[in-house]
Amino acid sequence: MITLRQLEFALAVAKHRHFKRAAEECNISQSALSLGIAELEKQLNTQIFERNNKQVLITPIGEELLERAQNIFSDINDLITRAQSHQTPLTYPMTIGIIPTVAPFLLPKVLPTLKEKFPAFELSVIEQKTERLIDQVRYGHIDTAIIALPYAVEGLHAFEFWAEDFYAILPQPAQNGTHNAITGDALSQSNLLLLGEGHCLTDQTLSVCSLNKNQIKSSFSDASLNTLIQMSLAGMGTTLVPKMALDQFASNQQIHAVPLAEPGPHRRLAFITRLNYARVNDVKLLSEAFKQALSSLS
Repeated sequence: MITLRQLEFALAVAKHRHFKRAAEECNISQSALSLGIAELEKQLNTQIFERNNKQVLITPIGEELLERAQNIFSDINDLITRAQSHQTPLTYPMTIGIIPTVAPFLLPKVLPTLKEKFPAFELSVIEQKTERLIDQVRYGHIDTAIIALPYAVEGLHAFEFWAEDFYAILPQPAQNGTHNAITGDALSQSNLLLLGEGHCLTDQTLSVCSLNKNQIKSSFSDASLNTLIQMSLAGMGTTLVPKMALDQFASNQQIHAVPLAEPGPHRRLAFITRLNYARVNDVKLLSEAFKQALSSLS
């Protein structure tokens, strides 16, 4: 009999086109994943994948079967959550995805309020880039995600709970003088340190400052925002941080945080979830709780 676990294996292979990475996502060994795929193909009497040492291809019939498998997988997830929707709000576990330029600054501010208001709530958090989180929400792999807007979220609910501006972190303030604000033009003349492609903070910075990628001398695809801040402190350039991150640097006399002069707000944070998600009211409650927790920063 075909199992949901086998469908999960097949969908992971289709997404990564790589058995090892699919096995890592499913938290099993590569051999166990391969056996699961082989059993699925045996049950269907159909070859879904063509594989060799260099690549994984999906057969034409495999494309159709995987599309149906994705719909089944999503429906099952929604069936499970709908069965729990009658319970007391935020008592059933939930997995939330958060982008890396939000998670380390947001969670310390909101988790105490969340624990106080909903002590029975079990929260699991994953950090991924925006595009990956949106896919995981659409396919039912996670319940909801926190992303930064503006971003294309057609076909999804979006519940905004926070808006903020960006601040420039300038190295060696004694040598650079005091700034009341810094413009996009001034940033373009500096060695602006940004995260690499796929990070919405970079895309939003370029948009807010009316810059293009060709004007940026340095980008770091695998670095974290904290790494860029340390590089800025070492005199290697200037980077931007969101307002909610400023309190983490307040006691550091080396850091000179300057508001970005461009009109704001520079980004808005929102929960996203599927339109037919059974626990949409729980997501709305989370949004309100996060808004309350952040109200002191306004």
